[in-house]
Amino acid sequence: MTIDTASPHKPQSPSPASPKDPRAALFKDPNFRWMTAGSFLSMLGDQFTLIALPWLVLQMTGDTLVLGTVLALISIPRALFILVGGALVDRHSPKQVLMVTKYVNLVLLAALAGLVLAGTLTLWMVYALSLGIGLATAFSIPAGTAMMPHVVARPQLQAANGISLGLRQLTMFLGPLLAGLLIALFGAGDTAASEATRANATGIGLAFAIDALSFAVSAWTLSQVQTHAAPATPAAAPQAVLASVAQGLAHFWRDHELRTCFLYWSAIALFIMGPIHIAIPVLASSTPQLGAAAFGTMVGAHGAGTLLGMVVSGMVPRLRIGSLGLTILAFDAVIGVLFMPLGLITAVWQGAGLMLAIGLLGGFMQVSVFTWIQQRVPPALLGRAMSLFMFIFMGLAPISAAVTGWVMKGITLAQLFATSGGTLVVLTALALLLTPMRRVTDTAPAAR
Repeated sequence: MTIDTASPHKPQSPSPASPKDPRAALFKDPNFRWMTAGSFLSMLGDQFTLIALPWLVLQMTGDTLVLGTVLALISIPRALFILVGGALVDRHSPKQVLMVTKYVNLVLLAALAGLVLAGTLTLWMVYALSLGIGLATAFSIPAGTAMMPHVVARPQLQAANGISLGLRQLTMFLGPLLAGLLIALFGAGDTAASEATRANATGIGLAFAIDALSFAVSAWTLSQVQTHAAPATPAAAPQAVLASVAQGLAHFWRDHELRTCFLYWSAIALFIMGPIHIAIPVLASSTPQLGAAAFGTMVGAHGAGTLLGMVVSGMVPRLRIGSLGLTILAFDAVIGVLFMPLGLITAVWQGAGLMLAIGLLGGFMQVSVFTWIQQRVPPALLGRAMSLFMFIFMGLAPISAAVTGWVMKGITLAQLFATSGGTLVVLTALALLLTPMRRVTDTAPAAR
């Protein structure tokens, strides 16, 4: 789940952003162009696996508990090692760590594609490959999210993040649509056939193959990247990895506003994001009027909405309901209300409309939140900060999804969506009344 530039000569420090058009200045930097192109291809490939993997498991078993187990096998190593990955990024370099993970993911996805296309995939193989993918992403996520400050100047981060996250959302719109169409065109397997036959689904195998190819190409573009050193910091003796992780956690805990936001987002991931990960594919596979293409359409609509939200955020970057924290709470409350009726939909357009609106609200805040963290945290701790941020949404959420798979044995989809949406509304109300979340502002702290 998840975020490379280039001169054949000496590393180049990025030139200052143009005050008139910072985006145009960024695209004049060959490093930023290489990084952006590679990241786009890699993120687009990831969306094919995002659609194909749950669909594969549901076609093989039809069991939500098995789907939850697969998601847990991805999330548990990611959750356990992502903070270690962040410490390694700070110790070595985002580029070095990211390059290794791209080759590892290339091998894993190519193996998964080959086994599906050959019709020899079994459930234990899905478990093993999912575990490997989860472990690789524990290191690729903090490396990828820490790359940007090593490529562009700090004054350019807002514009650079806007471009990067905007392209990410474009892939989240195009990728699911293309993956859903691919699976629908080539067939997702006969649900009445044996496990081995159901696994032999050409469309699903091709989806994994496309993701593997995206890792191969993006590894080459990353090799063209020349990064600049982070701003100088006082020399310090090398630390053991676990001690480095502990140092980062202690720093984030002392930062009152950062701690408040991280705790709030953790609650969101545990109670809301997990059900989203497992309930949407189950909804598409269990509703007669829907299917693989509808699954891709709904996820794609969410990506389109998020992209649109980012565009609106770029047009009015300071639009706030009082403060940054208060705006986050207000938007999350509305998202909770929109989430509640998803379990009752009977047509693709209904699900796509709700997901579009949810994505619009979430996308509006993403660029500001990302930039706020990058500007607030000292450069020497940036890898650990971004790994903690991604741990919350890409480590905790799938663990929650695994629990959701078990819970769904006793409740209906409509009850799950209604409960999840209602829980989000309650969480925002509690955060508003009981925490300083509403006082979190865009203002970066003084230099440390």
